[in-house]
Amino acid sequence: MSIKLFRCFVNDLLIPRSQHVRHGHRLRGKPPTIARSLQQRLEHIRLKREDPTLNFKVDIGFPVSRVTRQTITNAWSKEIIALKRNPELERAARTRKLLIDLHKVRQDWLKTEGPFHIHRIAEHYDIYKHLYGDAYFMPTVPLDVSYELEDDKLAGVYNGNVIKPSEASNAPNVEYNAQDESLWTLIMTTPDGNLTNADNEYCHWFIGNIPGNRVKEGEELVDYLRPIAPYGIGYCRYIFVLYKQNCRIDFSEYKRTKPCLNLEERNWKTLEFYKKHQDQMTPAGLAFFQSDWDSSLKEFYYDTLKTRIPIFQYDFPKPYIKKQVLFPLKEPFNLYLDKYRDPKQIRKEFLLRKLQKVHPFNGPEPSLKFPLAHNFNKYKPSWLKFEIKKKYKEEGRVNDLVEY
Repeated sequence: MSIKLFRCFVNDLLIPRSQHVRHGHRLRGKPPTIARSLQQRLEHIRLKREDPTLNFKVDIGFPVSRVTRQTITNAWSKEIIALKRNPELERAARTRKLLIDLHKVRQDWLKTEGPFHIHRIAEHYDIYKHLYGDAYFMPTVPLDVSYELEDDKLAGVYNGNVIKPSEASNAPNVEYNAQDESLWTLIMTTPDGNLTNADNEYCHWFIGNIPGNRVKEGEELVDYLRPIAPYGIGYCRYIFVLYKQNCRIDFSEYKRTKPCLNLEERNWKTLEFYKKHQDQMTPAGLAFFQSDWDSSLKEFYYDTLKTRIPIFQYDFPKPYIKKQVLFPLKEPFNLYLDKYRDPKQIRKEFLLRKLQKVHPFNGPEPSLKFPLAHNFNKYKPSWLKFEIKKKYKEEGRVNDLVEY
């Protein structure tokens, strides 16, 4: 009998080789005998990426040929040899006094690898996806956009740099190289921050039938609107697209009265606009920047747009408050009692307490130079000492009150 029991116990311990066993752990997912291997998963991803029915992009721009390093070397071979044989340049480079013309470097970059780099950055920011869907174009025409600031400074628009709304309050200067007899269209839009429909864009600027590169002589159909990124949504993209026209186009249906301060009239869809005029125009230039909320938009929303400030905040669930007890242990009684009071009444008391120390003409009281150097003459409980220290250091809920 004992031999039979021992045999049964041994048979229970016999584990087939194909069975996966982990002692002390629970098996997650499919066992290795059924699940796909890493090589099989990578092969599936590769086939999915190469499937033209799933990843099909249409080039709607002008063709551009990639310039290889060998082509550049052959084109600039004489200049490179001349620079290598120049002893003054070698001497300046050794003494770290060699100056490089960055403007010329940028122009050479735009002629060689610039369109491909800008295209790659635009794909990273989903510019083509949110404007044209499954289409894209190569920015073959360099677009130079800059905003004028104080003290004769300029804020240039490159490829995703940050420009504040206060810096972009006025229309920018737009420059590009074009023949005099050609016609162009410049449109500035944003796919982010639409307050009525998330699928629509906002048209911030629309100039059509531009003769050559004289933007001011074009037909301004929609006047310029500064960036209006709402409060709390982060950075918004503002995109300039330059189209080359084959002929003069009638854009009278897009004409808006100036100033156009009704945001619903600025609703825009770049894909629908291009589909309608794709036989008469081709996208050629691209530049974009990012902008977020700043204090200058508060006055612009109230005074210019005549509307309230759109504020987006996370709706936190109400905190759980346990039942009140008679003797709360290890809890400051002032903070403990505030949990069971009306929050509006508490904020009102703090605001009144703060306004009592603000003179109507002289402003608030000057802050203490050494706030923690003041002694407490009489005995005070620990919670009151803590509140007085926060008062001296200008910390706490009284000083955290902010008006939007």
